[in-house]
Amino acid sequence: MIALTAAQIAEAVSGTLSPALDPQTVLVHVTPDSREVAAEGTLYVAKPGERADGHDFIDAALAAGAVAVLAERPTQAPDGAEHPSIVVEDAVLAMGALAREVVRRIREHSPTTVIGITGSAGKTTTKDLLAALLATQGPTVAPVGSYNGEVGVPLTVFRAELETRYLVVEMGADHVGNIAYLCDIVRPDVGVVLMVGTAHAGSFGGVANIAATKGELAEAVGPEGAVILNLDDDRVAAMASRAQAPVTWFTADEAGAARAAQDVAAGRAAGLVAARGLHADDHERAAFDLQIGADADAPRHPLTSGLTGLHHAHNVLAAAAAAHAAGMAPADVARVLDGLGPTSRFRMERTDRPDGVTIINDAYNANPESMRAALRTLATLGRSSGRRTWAVLGEMLELGDARVREHTLVGESVVRLNIAQLLVVGAGARPLYIGALNEGSWGDEAHFVEDAAQAEEFLAEHLAPGDLVLVKSSNGVGLAALGERLATAGASDPAPAPSACPKESRP
Repeated sequence: MIALTAAQIAEAVSGTLSPALDPQTVLVHVTPDSREVAAEGTLYVAKPGERADGHDFIDAALAAGAVAVLAERPTQAPDGAEHPSIVVEDAVLAMGALAREVVRRIREHSPTTVIGITGSAGKTTTKDLLAALLATQGPTVAPVGSYNGEVGVPLTVFRAELETRYLVVEMGADHVGNIAYLCDIVRPDVGVVLMVGTAHAGSFGGVANIAATKGELAEAVGPEGAVILNLDDDRVAAMASRAQAPVTWFTADEAGAARAAQDVAAGRAAGLVAARGLHADDHERAAFDLQIGADADAPRHPLTSGLTGLHHAHNVLAAAAAAHAAGMAPADVARVLDGLGPTSRFRMERTDRPDGVTIINDAYNANPESMRAALRTLATLGRSSGRRTWAVLGEMLELGDARVREHTLVGESVVRLNIAQLLVVGAGARPLYIGALNEGSWGDEAHFVEDAAQAEEFLAEHLAPGDLVLVKSSNGVGLAALGERLATAGASDPAPAPSACPKESRP
């Protein structure tokens, strides 16, 4: 983080300095995790959590080297000495206020472009692609993993320095108003909306509210910025009417490209980024000519994505559009994107085991739309190679009242796509298994187990050389760890146990 004194931070967060904290103490690192305290200059944020209260770890943080604490109440050491703290009403809101001040100071120091990305799926992949693009142009900061909520966005900002040229911010939400709050912190110059799905429909109160919330990003970008919208998603395309800034469409559809060109010619849109001649290569990766510009004679740049799954074409296009809006030349955009694969874990992560089994671990997150996209990729890979396909599927969380219906529909999709074998893991996903059975999956095609341990045991017995295995569920279900164990099962030397996935993620 940029260097700030305790007094400057207290002013930014409307906090009260304890007598034990010197106002001139310089702080350069912020963390809410006592295990991540840096050697010097650390401000430890004692925020209440789902399982533990950060105030209980203040002594551990100070012992590890933290020099100050951001807390919601005055606290003392076991000997009764007061902790060096900044006391606020709400630690999470204080993190947001501090991040807002950091962004303001960075902008004041040097030219900085802030790009916000939201959508029900694809945010992290698009963020990774965009960060790789912009890193070729100047100092770039982007989220670690999928840090995208009211804690994750400030933590991303705190990694920025005064010389940061590009700040990429992933924005997730589970309630109306979440995106507007995050936008108020970072004030994006460029806003990208990928798609609207049914993830967290329960907490939102329906898909219409999801669209309303994602559209808060389109509204937040000022007239001098750029709003980048997916023309192939009707709910996202409708956000153009909410934008103050000029709109650039991205589309993977030839008819969509023609409509977008008409919009640009009529002054209804400012730009177009299109995938011309989109098709899948032999490894089910998106290949196309990237065209940036609405003119019929705009140059076309051939590229093949390094990401498995044709659906990633939209993520590639969104990243290309954002990079171009930030000033990157089309030819340079295409050059960097050509062959660029995943950098975050458990996103269509492919491992070809020595024993001939292929594991595709896509279990970082899941919703009905991403489930179907991954299953279509699996089915296509199976058809093109003649290999037996396995779908190992767990629960999609936070679907509210639509939970049973959506799982049932995914089960039906498995059968309709002719996936050879289905293994459903966990009671929460059982309607998916029932949906497959009712659709006509009989005999030895569909299976159900209670947990990941049983799934691992079952697969160890039934997988054969040549099998293609997709592992997918919501992050909280924990199948990413199963996928990693399966990926290393064919190796002669077992890999170490996988680390847990980052938790700060919202759809």
